[in-house]
Amino acid sequence: MKKAILATKVGMTQVFADDGVVTPVTVLAAGPCVVTQVKTNEKDGYEAVQVGFGEIREKLVTKGVKGVYEKAGVSVRRFMKEFRFENAADYKVGDEIKADIFAAGDHIDATAVSKGKGFQSAIKRFGQHRGPMKHGSKFHRHAGSNGSSSDPSRVFKGKGMPGQMGSKRITIQNLEIVRVDAEKNLILVKGAVPGPKKCLVTIRETVKKK
Repeated sequence: MKKAILATKVGMTQVFADDGVVTPVTVLAAGPCVVTQVKTNEKDGYEAVQVGFGEIREKLVTKGVKGVYEKAGVSVRRFMKEFRFENAADYKVGDEIKADIFAAGDHIDATAVSKGKGFQSAIKRFGQHRGPMKHGSKFHRHAGSNGSSSDPSRVFKGKGMPGQMGSKRITIQNLEIVRVDAEKNLILVKGAVPGPKKCLVTIRETVKKK
């Protein structure tokens, strides 16, 4: 991996191509990310670039994290993450990674925590069918039979049941970048990206290279 950046989700909109084709896009405010540490094989056992992103009040940062930023000589940031770049040695502490490392036509993998939907039934969670809705029915939105009786007398692993829905780390692979606005640090990605507005999104060059 040679290219990656942290971003926040702004929302969705649509863009028009020169031939009039409408494309739905997700707008991501990407970077600038500041390099806070460069890890090497000699000192750390692996090569990586540690970056900080986002604004936050200094008093909300723990003492240990604050020390990392003070050592790097940069202001505190809201998020901190490592990227294992193949060219990690090319970066120096204090360098900025901006949206212009990507260009229109690039393909990326976007990772974020999906929207949390709370405790939901098996009908909403897995698309199971409901029972009859007529007056005499005692089976409307219940999960139905959970397992067999005497043999094997247990519920099989993976059985779709009510539970927590959403709020999981999800990666959407091979998304296409439609447009990059370097001045405003915006990246427009074709289609949907997981997570609510203002959530942290990690953008990496796709592993599914053509």
